[in-house]
Amino acid sequence: MMVFIAENLAPIMFVSLVAFLLMGYPVAFSLAANGLFFFFIGVELAPLSGGNINLSWPLLTALPDRFFGGVMANDTLLAIPFFTLMGIILERSGMAEDLLDTVGQLFGPVRGGVAYAVIIVGALLAATTGVVAASVIAMGLISLPVMLRYGYNRGVASGVIAASGTLAQIIPPSLVLIVLADQLGRSVGDMYKGALLPALLLTGLYILYIMMLSIFRPSSVPALPPEVRTLGRGVTSLMVAFAALMAIGYGAHVWLSPTHGTNADILGAVVGVLAIYAFTLADKMLGLNIMSRLAQQVIMVLIPPLALVFLVLGTIFLGIATPTEAGAMGAVGAMVLAFFKRRLSYTVINHAVAATTRLSAFVLFILIGARVFSLTFYGVNGHIWVEHLLTALPGGEYGFLFAVNLILFFLGFFLDFFELAFIIVPLIVPAANNLGIDLVFLGVILGMNMQTSFLTPPFGFALFYLRSVVPKSRYLDKVTGRQIEAVRTRDIYTGAIPFIFIQVLMILLVIAFPGMVMHYKGPVVDTSNVTITLPQMPGLGGGGLGGGLGGGGLGGGLGAPGAAPAPGGLGGGLGTPPGLAPGAAPAPAPAAPAPVVPGLGLPPGLQAPAPAN
Repeated sequence: MMVFIAENLAPIMFVSLVAFLLMGYPVAFSLAANGLFFFFIGVELAPLSGGNINLSWPLLTALPDRFFGGVMANDTLLAIPFFTLMGIILERSGMAEDLLDTVGQLFGPVRGGVAYAVIIVGALLAATTGVVAASVIAMGLISLPVMLRYGYNRGVASGVIAASGTLAQIIPPSLVLIVLADQLGRSVGDMYKGALLPALLLTGLYILYIMMLSIFRPSSVPALPPEVRTLGRGVTSLMVAFAALMAIGYGAHVWLSPTHGTNADILGAVVGVLAIYAFTLADKMLGLNIMSRLAQQVIMVLIPPLALVFLVLGTIFLGIATPTEAGAMGAVGAMVLAFFKRRLSYTVINHAVAATTRLSAFVLFILIGARVFSLTFYGVNGHIWVEHLLTALPGGEYGFLFAVNLILFFLGFFLDFFELAFIIVPLIVPAANNLGIDLVFLGVILGMNMQTSFLTPPFGFALFYLRSVVPKSRYLDKVTGRQIEAVRTRDIYTGAIPFIFIQVLMILLVIAFPGMVMHYKGPVVDTSNVTITLPQMPGLGGGGLGGGLGGGGLGGGLGAPGAAPAPGGLGGGLGTPPGLAPGAAPAPAPAAPAPVVPGLGLPPGLQAPAPAN
């Protein structure tokens, strides 16, 4: 029995950890306690394991170095508190309210307009705040009452708000992508580039779903009545402004292309946006009223968060800043926006710093616990067990991806994405490397899978965030004077199900079309027709590399001062010795004890040693 336990300690240890987590123990303490408990068992059972267990008491001395050298000194994880601070300050700055009101007015005349606004604002908040809780709560407080007031289906309204909030998990600068990049050993910038296109496509699928509802179930997503569209008409003016932005941006792109190359497209867009924003600001401040109120409001509200997105993501993609530096700039930019909105105060900063510290401590404790667990798990060859288990699956790469995604999907019902990233992801990296799977591609797929953990009952966090702000009983609406039914938990769960299917569909699309992620590597260069031609190098003895010693090049002979340079050099012989005409055969090398290298001249006045008799 003891021999069986010793030879199968890795799977027993993994199952024990899952049992600890399902019983509700804190993740950090479950990891550390599990690791230490099985370390003691492993040391005692090592002689019975047949070489499967490589644990000994001195190995515990490696833990301090793993804590301070591996966790505390990790520069990549510094981006987490920076982006968290940025998101919380933006949440308190009132940006979400302005965006929802303005974009809702823009799309109000069409069926599903408020739902479109929620999805678009959810994507913008994801690209600026990166915090799911802030997005879901803000949109639940602002948009849900409006959607219920004008007849939206309660399930659709709840589902679109919860799903749009989870876009913060996959749209850069996502905290999930930072953690996955750290665990996979890849660049955060590459992870952001790889995830950007799938994230935008997922947002488009959400919009497509609402569009289909507006066609086949129009009563569930009605348009806003004309009396609540306070900004009036003016879409034509907005389209003209957009066309001017495109024209200015394209002109700037053409002008900057010769000097900035591939970065000219981003810089051209920046020039166009700044020009339109400056014109709109002047139009409003000077009272010219060239643009409509709707166009002014949309541009004035949308440009600041887009500028913050560029400050964070644009500097990363242009190579100006690392993700950590971009996070710091984003936090400063969020404070500037809050200051101009007159929302920056000591209370806001104190709350943001406290919340950031709590989240950072939470991540740090999980990491420390994961270090203890991995020390023991690797000591009992658990990583080899997992690698053999995953690489032996039928189907090769696709079988591996299917199995890993299925495991993560079901674990996401009970575990947070931090827990999944720190526990499961390190175990599957060796198998992915063995199968030749690109780790950035794998990271994007895992990030989209972990996004579903926010929507899957019974512990979907986005569902609970929304449940905390929805009306729990029937209430009288002050605007319409009608009784509004409460939103039940069942409405929230059923509303989230279609979006879970959309997220699963997106995972399958990424697996089927890996180019959506792999573009981060840049264009593929065909090396089959590449010809490398080496230049013809003259003899270095005649002033070649280095100019020679005494007139010769490198290895061009130690010629006599004033003698003509000896031909030769690196690749053309070691030069001609003094007194030997070019092309003549060099003297044979003398025998031991001091052989002279053929072709290497002697300094003047020094004779070669006589051959031994």
